[in-house]
Amino acid sequence: MATKEKSVFFCKSCGNESPKWFGKCPACGEWNTCVEEKEVKSKKTEDRRQKSEGVPMPIKEITNAEEQRIVLPFEEFNRVLGGGLVLGSLVLVGGEPGIGKSTLLLQTALQLNKKVLYISGEESQTQIKMRADRVGIKNENCLILTETDTKEILKHVKDVQPDIVIVDSIQTLSSPYVDATAGTISQIRESAAEMNKIAKSYQIPVFLIGHITKDGSIAGPKILEHIVDTVLQFEGDRHYGFRILRTIKNRFGSASELGIFEMNATGLREVTNPSEFLLSQRDEEVSGIAIAATMEGQRPMLIETQALVSTAAYGTPQRSATGFDTRRMNMLLAVLEKRAGFKLGMKDVFLNIAGGIRSDDPALDLSVVAAVLSSNADIPIDNRTAFAAEVGLSGEIRAVTRIEARIAEADKLGFEKIYISKYSAKGLDTKRFHIEVIPVATVYDLATELFG
Repeated sequence: MATKEKSVFFCKSCGNESPKWFGKCPACGEWNTCVEEKEVKSKKTEDRRQKSEGVPMPIKEITNAEEQRIVLPFEEFNRVLGGGLVLGSLVLVGGEPGIGKSTLLLQTALQLNKKVLYISGEESQTQIKMRADRVGIKNENCLILTETDTKEILKHVKDVQPDIVIVDSIQTLSSPYVDATAGTISQIRESAAEMNKIAKSYQIPVFLIGHITKDGSIAGPKILEHIVDTVLQFEGDRHYGFRILRTIKNRFGSASELGIFEMNATGLREVTNPSEFLLSQRDEEVSGIAIAATMEGQRPMLIETQALVSTAAYGTPQRSATGFDTRRMNMLLAVLEKRAGFKLGMKDVFLNIAGGIRSDDPALDLSVVAAVLSSNADIPIDNRTAFAAEVGLSGEIRAVTRIEARIAEADKLGFEKIYISKYSAKGLDTKRFHIEVIPVATVYDLATELFG
């Protein structure tokens, strides 16, 4: 078989391909991300690609077809996928080593009443059997295969005809049509394209487990995330039991959903009530703590915001935030100093979102301001009080979306007061809630309401 060998240069950041070396990527503008790979392609590479027989059609003649979905055993998993696993979809699940990606998908495979082909390129069949025994679930329809060659995987898919395919992981696969080491950019791209072809040709949903780099992004070219239909990020602190499954991209649903799990000795348990761990239980009220009513996708959640304000021990005050944008925190501190007269310029400010969660909901602003003011004055806020509003640069309290759902969630959990923007209160029927709704216009009004 005649072959043609050449050197190809790839950008590690975006996957851009170039015939010659470059210092700055012409596609994404990143410096020093160029890697060289020897690529040998067979003449049959083009022959194996199916030719499209589609013809252009007017959009009004195209009929709508509702996606057929497989309902997974975890309700939290169904939530992040948009209501279930769509047939023929390609789903990429990324996360740090040891966070529980393989456990999550193995538990899902064992609990499904479907034929599942679990393909592992990292662990032996015995190792997977040991994990399955620890989980304590048995499923005769879960088939384990240890294989990394994509051509062999296709043969097994044709023979077994599974309902779902799980690949652990995409970085271990290698295609015979690309002469490169497994895990290289060209191999990851080609292997993902072949898995996508399997999913679309046989209408079999395929899960791909992916590793992440030191900076938290999924390893491999950025084109990998463009090929797949859904990208899920499995995150959390390995020193704590809680895990968060977050949607990064979803062609069949919302891209702002998240599911919450708890890791224990027998595997993962879904947490249906997020406030179960996002709100800490305290016997005594302490300063610097405020509760925010946030939204993650379609789900309202109450999150505990913790702040610590102290006199700077050094000349330059320290500003640190965990789970919240540090630049946003600095802006809110500047608003408090300029618009409300609080002198925080020479004080250390530390901010933490409890539970290891990270949120960018603008409604967190008011709880952050309340927690900082509480810690600065060393006066605790009633732990039955919640906050839901955005803070503007002029110190005004701005309205946020879906305020009724936020109030209803706080009301359901037994909160007695919730502070919102006066603009959100217009046309709001507060009589149907048992909670007291307090509208405020500026951060100065908030400080007066809380501390007099």
